[in-house]
Amino acid sequence: MNRSELAKDICRQGGEVLAIVLLALAVAWVHGRGWLGGHATCLLVLALALAKTVFFFAENLTHILLATRDNMPYHKVLGLMGVNMAQITLSFALDFWLLETADAESFSSINAAWSRPELLFEFFFYSVLSFSFFGFGDVTPLTVPAKLVTMMEVLLAFFTVIFLLSDFVSLKDSLRVRKRHED
Repeated sequence: MNRSELAKDICRQGGEVLAIVLLALAVAWVHGRGWLGGHATCLLVLALALAKTVFFFAENLTHILLATRDNMPYHKVLGLMGVNMAQITLSFALDFWLLETADAESFSSINAAWSRPELLFEFFFYSVLSFSFFGFGDVTPLTVPAKLVTMMEVLLAFFTVIFLLSDFVSLKDSLRVRKRHED
């Protein structure tokens, strides 16, 4: 990957992070203005989380297929996937925060006295634990939307971490064999 491609990739990844944050702030703003009630906001967050899950799934699959095609070194694939994992955990942390903002009964063990930064940190922590399959159980989703969004993150994490990273080498070899047969 040359400098131009790297700069382009950094701009694209930064744009995706900015889009994720702006989308969450827009939903929070719409809810805060009273244009959507708690239930409607939770359904909107659920729909957006599903759309982002499909996007991240497709993006991760595309990255791994391009890395295989271009014979990208494994350490570069890990770096690329690390950036994607950071985007995913941030995205879901914001989703969890929005769910709790719309319905204070969405998660257990949330202190109503926490400031917004404390709440965001708590949900980022929860998101990292959910994504890593480590989960302490300090925070537990209680509502159906909160459980569904948590399940989406865990399934996406499973796909990203278990399938893509652990099977990259065998995927690479199988695609090479197929390519030789096609030639």
